[in-house]
Amino acid sequence: MTLETDFIVVGSGIAGLRAAVELAGRGARITVLTKDRREESNTEYAQGGVAVALSEEDEVSLHEEDTLAAGAGLCDERAVEVLVGEGRRYIQELIEWGTEFDREGGQLLFTREAAHSRPRILHAQGDATGREIVRALLARAGAERNISFLAHAETESLVVSEGRVCGVRYLDPLVRAPRVLTARGVVLATGGAGALYLHTTNPPVATGDGMAMAFEAGAELADMEFVQFHPTALNVEGAPRFLLSEALRGEGGVLRNAAGRRFMPRYHESAELAPRDVVTRSIVAEMKRTETRTVFLDMTAFDAAHLRRRFPKIYRTCLEYGLDLAREPIPVSPAAHYVMGGVRTDLEGRTTLNGLYAAGEVACTGVHGANRLASNSLLEGLVFGARAGRAAAEDLKNSHVASGDSAVEASASTRADVRRVSAASAAVRKRVRRLMWERVGILRTREGLERALSEFEQIASAPLLPGPRNFLTTASLIARSALFREESRGAHYRLDFPRRDDQHWRAHSVTRRGAAVTRAEAVSFTST
Repeated sequence: MTLETDFIVVGSGIAGLRAAVELAGRGARITVLTKDRREESNTEYAQGGVAVALSEEDEVSLHEEDTLAAGAGLCDERAVEVLVGEGRRYIQELIEWGTEFDREGGQLLFTREAAHSRPRILHAQGDATGREIVRALLARAGAERNISFLAHAETESLVVSEGRVCGVRYLDPLVRAPRVLTARGVVLATGGAGALYLHTTNPPVATGDGMAMAFEAGAELADMEFVQFHPTALNVEGAPRFLLSEALRGEGGVLRNAAGRRFMPRYHESAELAPRDVVTRSIVAEMKRTETRTVFLDMTAFDAAHLRRRFPKIYRTCLEYGLDLAREPIPVSPAAHYVMGGVRTDLEGRTTLNGLYAAGEVACTGVHGANRLASNSLLEGLVFGARAGRAAAEDLKNSHVASGDSAVEASASTRADVRRVSAASAAVRKRVRRLMWERVGILRTREGLERALSEFEQIASAPLLPGPRNFLTTASLIARSALFREESRGAHYRLDFPRRDDQHWRAHSVTRRGAAVTRAEAVSFTST
């Protein structure tokens, strides 16, 4: 069965919703496909806030400098200029659309996080910033009559016809049968891939499907080796790896080892406010030194009333697991959090495939370099979601929707196939997650990466349906890129190549189907 629309947006986080609103403002019909309910995305779980240089004591140039410093020499400077420069306008727009950021005395309230030189983090309801932004954007999208949502529709692959992406294959949410939806173009906003790892702060839907689908369709991906691990996720047996926001340390929280001693000043001059990759590796080193599996985040210097007001969701969640943030240090350890790499795009969200655009965590504009600056991700989704929507509308305004006959026909999977995949998929995902954590995690070696890739190849040799195949493809892309980069930079750390090597490796890694990973300089291509 084949349906059609003008544009397809895959994903309903901040990037997808902003792209959809942009497209709708230009008169197009948009169908937004979501793997789960339409509110479910990485955006909804974003606690710390969104970084923007709007306060009187801040400047765009300072935000740019901080972003470049965190990126460890690999940010594309033009992309950073766009992010921090246009970000101010798009945040003001969000406020006009009803986003209620926290205020004090009527003025926007800014906080500071690690590696930021100024307080520039806006938050909402203390630690529910992403949820508030999604609420406002869904309300704004709901006011557009030409935006429709198709929830619980798992996208399997892209449809390519005559060299152009013209649709998607997905599973019908009602009967779980394969369907094809065709369009003038597709905007990927599927988010990241943290759920490829055994321990992650991401929701289960963050499995890197968009990256795998773009790769299989022939698009280039870049910088896939750079996976950021958040230093402080709740580490309690039987509890999910709930994110304990960077803002806790920005507020003054300190990290202690099992003996109760503060340890970060021994590892970095900025202590708890060092870049995330530094804090993460420091925690790993401290756990190894003390032969323990956890460290502790200490907020006991603050009274309960302040913590409940500033971090209501975090405070409440800790209480659910018998932990009082105001009375005792909270056990934490690192968990997979954010992928800096993704589908390679220019500054307008164009990929290397005609008809395909990407924005948000699924994309790689080069804005984050080797290590994302805290709270820049929501801003990136907002700015580049809008730019991708605008570019898609302008580039494809004279194109036509591919007919069902000219589009690649639907996958041969049947409802029986879909039922069978669930058991096989669970086993594959469990094995891949453990391999990713143990071999392609915070500390990497050639031997470990090669062993992971060997096992991935063995798993791939068995018959698989699209769901676990996408999962496995993205895992392999990360491992291949990590094996390629023989240095340590930002979030990518090789024990066998522990130093940063600007002479040979100050370049992006690029991979595409059927080719080895290669080096590339700044993005310079267009799509029509």
